[in-house]
Amino acid sequence: MAKGPEKNTKNKALHTKLLNRKKTKLQEEKKAKALRLKALVAKMNGKKNSSETDNI
Repeated sequence: MAKGPEKNTKNKALHTKLLNRKKTKLQEEKKAKALRLKALVAKMNGKKNSSETDNI
């Protein structure tokens, strides 16, 4: 008795590979965005601190 058609594991593997690429790309973009924000906040805090010391 046949169990049915064979499973298409080739497409599943390609789909998983593409999803993993997408997932890692999103994670890298999220990290890069966080680093840019951290640098911007540090820069603004530096400006704020320097302007406060000028006023004192």
